[in-house]
Amino acid sequence: MLHRSTTAKLVAVAGAAVLLGSLSACSSGGPASSDDGATTITFQTGSDTASVATAKAMISAFEKQNPKITVKVNEAPAGADADNLVKTRLSTGEMSDVFAYNSGSLLKALNPDNTLVNLSDQSWVKDLDSQFKSVVSTDNGTYGAPYGSTYAGGIMYNKKVYEKLGLSIPTTWDEFISNSEKIKAAGITPVEQTYGDTWTSQLTILSDFANITAQQPNWASQYTKHKESYTEQPAFAGWQHLAELKQQGLLNEDYASATQANGLKALTDGTAAQYPMLTVALATIQQDAPSAINDIGIFAMPAEKASDTKLTVWESNGVYIPKSTTGAKLDAAKKFVAFVNSSEGCAVQAKTMSVSGPYSISTCTLPSSVPTAVTDIQQYITDDKASPALEFLSPIKGPNLEKIAIEVGSGITSAKDGAKQYDQDVAQQAQQLGIKGW
Repeated sequence: MLHRSTTAKLVAVAGAAVLLGSLSACSSGGPASSDDGATTITFQTGSDTASVATAKAMISAFEKQNPKITVKVNEAPAGADADNLVKTRLSTGEMSDVFAYNSGSLLKALNPDNTLVNLSDQSWVKDLDSQFKSVVSTDNGTYGAPYGSTYAGGIMYNKKVYEKLGLSIPTTWDEFISNSEKIKAAGITPVEQTYGDTWTSQLTILSDFANITAQQPNWASQYTKHKESYTEQPAFAGWQHLAELKQQGLLNEDYASATQANGLKALTDGTAAQYPMLTVALATIQQDAPSAINDIGIFAMPAEKASDTKLTVWESNGVYIPKSTTGAKLDAAKKFVAFVNSSEGCAVQAKTMSVSGPYSISTCTLPSSVPTAVTDIQQYITDDKASPALEFLSPIKGPNLEKIAIEVGSGITSAKDGAKQYDQDVAQQAQQLGIKGW
């Protein structure tokens, strides 16, 4: 799972931050409406330039259709204390009338049944992707609408290299190793790793999670209960694969010092053929090597069996309404949330946000100009061969995953010892979070 600090780095790379943290000083207090029926509501978004630009564009389009509703932006700086601040403001009734936030386990930690407005009766709910709906819902209701696109983790690859060498997309780990050996024989780096940017070391492990779910659908819930671990299969396979890449001599020579920028350059110029990465990197490729953007595709991290190979997807963030929003403000807030995922709102998202994967609602369609890697992700979703990353299903992640993954990926630590170290790291984190069973 990618913690907020890591996600912030990824969003910075993509140039389209939607993740957020604490609230600004503004709140949803004040009169619900004026005598002429006009209503003012607040919308919380991230304080970075891209997030604010998207919010302002969305508000401008919304206000044109709803001239009696004014929406004011509350900018929310990110930070380690962000989640606690959000929880505090929700508990004190000071949250903005609409706010953008994570979906998945971080949302569940907000106790949405008690703090958020149930939006199950809204007309747009029927258009939600089932995977997204599951990460913004409880047994009692659905609480969020998507905001921004999804993204995926897997093996980004150079399609021209694959075509030149006559390679097919691998659906098993053995096929992936076979492809990599053929690539190496052609004098091209088979697998790029960039441990100079430490967060990238996690992606071989994290992108394998959909394969774990394919084999054991309840693994995440059992893991949260301390009944599964990374030292046991099916989760141990990711650590084995990470170690094998180094053992087989398939990495770039400068893997220890190379940065993500180096890795993306190698991938786009064809000196490297494959790179475990998140598709948020497409924005950087679009900026730095636009002529190569459609030469890059993505395939799922291969499992041992083709039937278990699925793409790991990071779901969209969401927009939510706190229970402190009532009366005319609640009506206006619901209209704003609905607009975000209307055809007009989707057009604003497509224009102002980086598109790194499919949208999570059918009313938002991908622009025809999206990179081919995005259509690759869509195909996995269409074929029902994709599922959410672990962070949407469990709140537990050890803080030292990057460090341990680098040691295993560099051959310093064995896969067995690395997985054991990570299980110990996870246990400490779970205990700090006060999760039962640890």
